[in-house]
Amino acid sequence: MDYSYPKPEDVGIRIPRTLQPERFCAGFEHGLKGGQLDRTEFMKQSFREGFRASRMYLRELRRSRGILQFPARWRMRLSVAEGTLLSPPVYRRR
Repeated sequence: MDYSYPKPEDVGIRIPRTLQPERFCAGFEHGLKGGQLDRTEFMKQSFREGFRASRMYLRELRRSRGILQFPARWRMRLSVAEGTLLSPPVYRRR
């Protein structure tokens, strides 16, 4: 299924003159799609600024729709043998 993502100009974001508009727009779209900065070509300043702008835009969009935060994901380690939470491991001699 194809989605149409807005461009920075469509949502009211101005691209600074010091940045490359094509790379800024590519970073903006990458951020809207949920991508991560995991490649070397993503480390260019124009791309990173577009990525950052998309994350801030998504945050404001969620806030305007009434979604304040996503629920936190917690990981717990339980030790059944000792019955305590986050207990240290038991070492036995052989």
